[in-house]
Amino acid sequence: MTDYRVGKGEAQEDQVTAAIEKVTSQLPSSAFLGLALASMGVSLGLHFSGRKHEALFVGQWAAPFLLFGLYNKLVKQHGSDAYPVIDGQSQA
Repeated sequence: MTDYRVGKGEAQEDQVTAAIEKVTSQLPSSAFLGLALASMGVSLGLHFSGRKHEALFVGQWAAPFLLFGLYNKLVKQHGSDAYPVIDGQSQA
């Protein structure tokens, strides 16, 4: 049986992903939690004002915001790649 798993250092993120992670890692993780709670609050307000479809739409934003926060936390703790890249060369 062939093992198709990617080992540590076999694949690296591209520069676009690294640039996005560098910018988004400057945001505190609590910002994503705040956005999730705000979307739930707005959804509740929309629901009670009789706009049920909009409430469902906005309420579904909470889970992606929480996932973005989790990804942000992982990038902060572990970095983009398993090995540092210096002068375009992997240190694997």
